[in-house]
Amino acid sequence: MSTETIDLRTKLITDFHARESVMNGEAKSAFHQKKRAAIVQFEELGFPTPQNEEWKYSNVRDLISASYNFNTSDTLSAEDLIDLKMPEQAANILYFVNGHYNAALSTVVSSTDQIIIDSLQNAYKNNPDLVNSYFDELVKKDTDAFTSLNTAFAHDGVFIYVPNNQTVEHPVILRFVSDARVENVGSQPRNIIAVGKNAHVKIAEAFRTIGEERSFTNVVTEINVGEEAGVEYYKVQNESENAYHIGTTQVRMLEKSHFYAATVTLNGKFTRNNLNIVIDGEHCEAHMYGLYFPDGSQHVDNHTVADHCKPNSESNELYKGILRDRSKGVFNGKIFVRPDAQKTNAFQSCKNIVLSTDATMYTKPQLEIFADDVKCSHGTTTGQIDEEALFYMRSRGISKQEAMSLLMFAFCADVVSQIKIDSIREYLENVIAEKLSRS
Repeated sequence: MSTETIDLRTKLITDFHARESVMNGEAKSAFHQKKRAAIVQFEELGFPTPQNEEWKYSNVRDLISASYNFNTSDTLSAEDLIDLKMPEQAANILYFVNGHYNAALSTVVSSTDQIIIDSLQNAYKNNPDLVNSYFDELVKKDTDAFTSLNTAFAHDGVFIYVPNNQTVEHPVILRFVSDARVENVGSQPRNIIAVGKNAHVKIAEAFRTIGEERSFTNVVTEINVGEEAGVEYYKVQNESENAYHIGTTQVRMLEKSHFYAATVTLNGKFTRNNLNIVIDGEHCEAHMYGLYFPDGSQHVDNHTVADHCKPNSESNELYKGILRDRSKGVFNGKIFVRPDAQKTNAFQSCKNIVLSTDATMYTKPQLEIFADDVKCSHGTTTGQIDEEALFYMRSRGISKQEAMSLLMFAFCADVVSQIKIDSIREYLENVIAEKLSRS
């Protein structure tokens, strides 16, 4: 283990205990006891290495070789956001700068009868028992070091609560901006989303960067989907060439609920997305879509889990990637079918186009089935662009560059078309078209 690794790990642990020493009575709260247990777990685990099977193809050595300021002040203004070209939309839009909620930039348009939206910090001050009842309940058994680290330092993020039988008309857009103009910055936002029985909401997380210094985002989102509820969840990452991102989204679904997710990674130095769904009710539907475009020396890793615990439910998963230059991609998709989960339908597919001999894609689909009356399948393909289709288009007078862009855009359409918030889908179509035109 390098000196730098030891220093960062020790610095984080020391910082935790320094903060704890000035908390007075709050250190005895149930909320903080969860944090304390998490820092103990992080101290035991340490940062993962490639010897850890879950991190076999994703080495975090470069990420943890630098120091980051996790306690920066928020000086971002609306003018600073202009160059990011955020899509305009009628929505509840909340901004978080280096992990801290920025009320001046944020707008909430939905009524409190439909939805409660607040920063995690404010929500805990106003209703600590409600927040604590959801905090760390879905990831407390997670043995990932970065998840433990986030739990230990959970201070801000968003708290969303949708009461029973409410349909939220306007989507909730969470915009996380890393301001790396002056120094290396780190943030560890914690998002808690609780959707009641027969309630429906659309939520999107967007991650962007300002500045050329390093940024490190370690985000955890816990989503509770109540009985007969419906949640659409989108995650869009368009960060800088020096951005390191590790994100875990943990979902629990109850009876007759629907969960719909799409994760799109457009840019970033190192990206690891964990999407874990526990299907804990009958007649549930979970849909997972993913799209990624690493180039240069970028690294994108998607780990997914669909854990079927109850019978008569369905999961569908489609991930696609286009890799260029010396980039690396990783896909590890697990499907668990527990003994009680009879009549499960579970399908998984990962398809990739590799445009360079120096690019590498690692895929590992996994099925673990402990029931006998199920329909499950998985498959993965990695190859080059369809030469016959390319030849056909060029024979019709289309240039090679344009033909390749059109074919790759069509390849992406299966995922992009699934995004049901129009402004986000249109934004992605434009960014993807521009990115592919440079292929």
